[in-house]
Amino acid sequence: MKKKTPRLLTALLSLCYCLSVSAQSEDDMKAMMTYMNPGIMHKILENEVGTWTGKGTIWTQPGASPVNMATETKNEMILGGRYLQGKNSGSFMGMLFEGIGITAYDNAKKIFLNSWIDNMGTGMLYMEGTWDEANKTINYTGKIVDPSSGKDIPVREKMIFVDDVTEKMEMYTTVNGQEYQNMEVTYNRK
Repeated sequence: MKKKTPRLLTALLSLCYCLSVSAQSEDDMKAMMTYMNPGIMHKILENEVGTWTGKGTIWTQPGASPVNMATETKNEMILGGRYLQGKNSGSFMGMLFEGIGITAYDNAKKIFLNSWIDNMGTGMLYMEGTWDEANKTINYTGKIVDPSSGKDIPVREKMIFVDDVTEKMEMYTTVNGQEYQNMEVTYNRK
């Protein structure tokens, strides 16, 4: 009987090979070390650790009546302080809501990355964002699938760090070429 190499081991060996090929000089090694290690921007993510309660409003389409929602988010840093994982739970229109977000700061690209999955669909939201120091805001842009057409539509999100205990998230979606605000949630540290 032939033994199979576990996928994780194969992935790690592939990563080591890629790193050794790309890190040919001392400067390359320094760049790799900078890329690997959490930096100043990761401190922004680290400040998110803990439990947050959220109260929000969702507009399902332009001009629709608002729907209120409540959520709780438990954030933790994972993989040696490199990523922020948020596990969300709450209710929306009488249904249980669960979601998981992963936020990263890519040291090489100098941008924030965010992915989101939840039990209200089978797709994944992916966004890239930049830090606005003056307004203490991460400004994200990305795409999400329109379940009716199966096509991607643009989304924009602002994550505003009001103070150490308050944050505000605003999300905007484009429908028929017009952007509208489809969500707003205010979070308070528990």
